[in-house]
Amino acid sequence: MSSSDGNCYKSIPCRRALTPGKAKILALGKAFPKQIVLQDRLVEGFIRDTKCDDPSIKEKLAYLCKKTTVQRRYTVMSKEILDKYPELATEGSPTIKQRLEIANQAVLDMAAEASLSCIKEWGGKVEDITHLIYVSSSELRLPGGDLHLAARLGLRSDVGRVMLYFLGCYGGVTGLRLAKDIAENNPGSRVLLTTSETTILGFRPPNNDRPYDLVGAALFGDGAASVVVAADPVRGSGSSGESYPFMELSFAVQKFLPETHDVIDGKLSEEGINFKLGRDLPAKIEANIEEFCRRLVEESGKEAAAVGGGGGKMKYNDMFWAVHPGGPAILNKLESTLGLSSEKLECSRRALMDYGNVSSNTIFYVIENMREELKSKEQAGEEWGLALAFGPGITFEGILMRSLY
Repeated sequence: MSSSDGNCYKSIPCRRALTPGKAKILALGKAFPKQIVLQDRLVEGFIRDTKCDDPSIKEKLAYLCKKTTVQRRYTVMSKEILDKYPELATEGSPTIKQRLEIANQAVLDMAAEASLSCIKEWGGKVEDITHLIYVSSSELRLPGGDLHLAARLGLRSDVGRVMLYFLGCYGGVTGLRLAKDIAENNPGSRVLLTTSETTILGFRPPNNDRPYDLVGAALFGDGAASVVVAADPVRGSGSSGESYPFMELSFAVQKFLPETHDVIDGKLSEEGINFKLGRDLPAKIEANIEEFCRRLVEESGKEAAAVGGGGGKMKYNDMFWAVHPGGPAILNKLESTLGLSSEKLECSRRALMDYGNVSSNTIFYVIENMREELKSKEQAGEEWGLALAFGPGITFEGILMRSLY
């Protein structure tokens, strides 16, 4: 596994005053498996590992690999795993037991590493974590990964645990919404939110009857992410105590689109998990996203007035945008529909290039990019912005955020 050390952020003071009682992100960590897949080498490796001899499939995969804009990804899958479990690359093999044996351990390892990286940046003590939210669409067991992670980290036995299974790409923002509610309604709480995902459950040999399998092979990656959320951080502690917060969570909302439950479809079977993605997904998002964003932006005027920053509805291009990059088509539709300037989705596009779509984790890689961008500005950058994610349902998750840099 490999992780990032965020200690360079620990003692960066806030440029803006904190809003009492609002949930804040204090620290962020991430972790990845050791295998790096370079996109320009994926086709040959995937075709070899799955023993595919269909030239048309190879041609389609090569086209998709270029179209996704992904440049590299991390993956749990390895030669060692395929040597031990050759049935994973055999069409029709009942392999759910083997897949879960690999995935359950892999997501726990990544979750623990991301959590420890985040806790190190935060600067608090493990025993001060009061709540744990664990998000994954890549494991399945009883007790759940939340208990296994709590035990691995050495969290206290009365930590309040929540397990969010199989939410897909919007799970990270759902976790943030829940962390916000817990932090704001439990004074003194410290909420650890961790997401962890692997594509092992969906790995299989290509088949022309399952065209979406190739999309998954070209787009999705593995990894984990973690944040610490609190409503009342110890101010001014910096290098000697808790890290300074860098983002406030001001207002959150979830919405599902009626009659769209079959646009993103996933079913668990003896062969793993099978996904189907409707071609009309970008169009469905395009048709409904402006109304959803308008509700969040309307709240920004009220929130700005509450912190002494004036009022009135903000313009989209006056805000920062942390959007889950489900794929380039979704980002392009969002950009054109809302009239966003090209740089507004740069943090999302960069996360997609560097990691692929890592399901629930990816929003945190985007937020990390946004943190770096806002921190690097000589003067305070955009104060208000949106975190957005889309997934099965079709479900929209959105959070109005306030940068403290």
